[in-house]
Amino acid sequence: MRYGLDSTASAARELVIQRLGLVRSLCESEEQRLLEQVHGEEERAHQSILTQRVHWAEALQKLDTIRTSLVDMLTHLDDLQLIQKEQEIFERTEEAEGILDPKESEKLNFNEKCTRSPLLTQLWATAVLGSLSGTEDVRINERTVSPFLQLSDDQRTLTFNAKKSKTYADGPERFDHWPNALATTSFQAGLHAWMVNVENSCAYKVGVALGQLPRKGSGSDSRLGYNAFSWVFSRYDQEFRFSHDGQHEPLALLRCPAQLGVLLDLQAQELLFYESASGTVLHTHHASFPGPLFPVFAVADQTISIVR
Repeated sequence: MRYGLDSTASAARELVIQRLGLVRSLCESEEQRLLEQVHGEEERAHQSILTQRVHWAEALQKLDTIRTSLVDMLTHLDDLQLIQKEQEIFERTEEAEGILDPKESEKLNFNEKCTRSPLLTQLWATAVLGSLSGTEDVRINERTVSPFLQLSDDQRTLTFNAKKSKTYADGPERFDHWPNALATTSFQAGLHAWMVNVENSCAYKVGVALGQLPRKGSGSDSRLGYNAFSWVFSRYDQEFRFSHDGQHEPLALLRCPAQLGVLLDLQAQELLFYESASGTVLHTHHASFPGPLFPVFAVADQTISIVR
């Protein structure tokens, strides 16, 4: 019995040591990446200062030439000659205005991307989704569900049916062609997160959409990711991508997510997709969202479910 406890404790100790080693390795790699970014910014800032120094030296030389010319005119010309030179004096004076303004240069713009740490983003997403899991009660609005989908009684599971169902009466909120559905509530501010079980489906979309997303017809206006009203992560067989307004960004994933986390930070104007099993951030999108956003779903193969 004693041997068994010692063996279990030893295995647990080894696991903790391995995990600490992994975290240390990740932190060291992140430290090196950030140091390289900071060094790059220092070099760029230094070059910017040199650029401005050259510009100001040239500007001072031009200003001195203009001043000498104007002083010479005022000193040696009589009143009649000054009147005749009025236009030239005005042009020289105008040339001097703003001559010492800083030179426009892209090198002056700080590269904000260098401050974004993939590791810190991943840890932040893990903490947020961990603390919010189970508190964000996202349910699907039955009035929006496509006739190609079946909604469960708890309003959390969507099942695809190839044959159009007559279960749901048509209405202005219902999608009548694409297999889409919207959540019952929208988000206007703050931080929100929800999880979707997608392991049983090879064709789905998960994301957010504006309430004015069109519901009728087979055009792109009501197709998720093909219009300005929706932002979605999608899977078609082994192809994954992020889509918005007809722009599709392929995502290279090592494995198919079983559960897909969605994190919406409306203060930071950020939408993040997260794979909980591995703690991996799959995609981050920054945008200026123009209005309240609804969680949105589409499924064209088997079933997806909102995880409570």
